[in-house]
Amino acid sequence: MKEGENMKVVKSLLVASAISCLAFTTSSADLVKEGEKIFNEKSLGNCLACHGVNGKAINDPGSMGPVLSGLKYYPDDYIYNAIYDIYSAKGITFSAMPAFGKNGWLSDHEIKALVAYLKTVE
Repeated sequence: MKEGENMKVVKSLLVASAISCLAFTTSSADLVKEGEKIFNEKSLGNCLACHGVNGKAINDPGSMGPVLSGLKYYPDDYIYNAIYDIYSAKGITFSAMPAFGKNGWLSDHEIKALVAYLKTVE
C-alpha cells in the first residue's frame, strides 16, 4: 500500500469509530431526527435543494443531484466522506456538490447526524 492509501484507510477507520461512539452518546432516533432537519433546512445542509430521497416525502426537492436511494447499504464512512469533501471521497475535480465539512458549513456532529438520517434511506 502506498502512503496515501494508508492514510485513507486510517481516516476511514477513525470516522467509523467516531460514528459508532456517537451512538452511545446520542440516541439513534434523536440523531436521525437531527439529520433529517439538517437535510431539509435551507439554513443548514439544504440537501433537498438538489436531492430527492427515495421513500421520503420531501416538498419540492431539487433535481440537480441524484435521487438518493439505497444509502442504508453504504458504509457510514463513505457517506460521511462524501458529505465532508466529495472531491477527495470520489477522487474527482468537479462537482456541483460543495465540500460541506471541509468548507466549514457543517460540523462533524452535523455530518454524523446526516449520515444517521441517510442510513434510513431505502
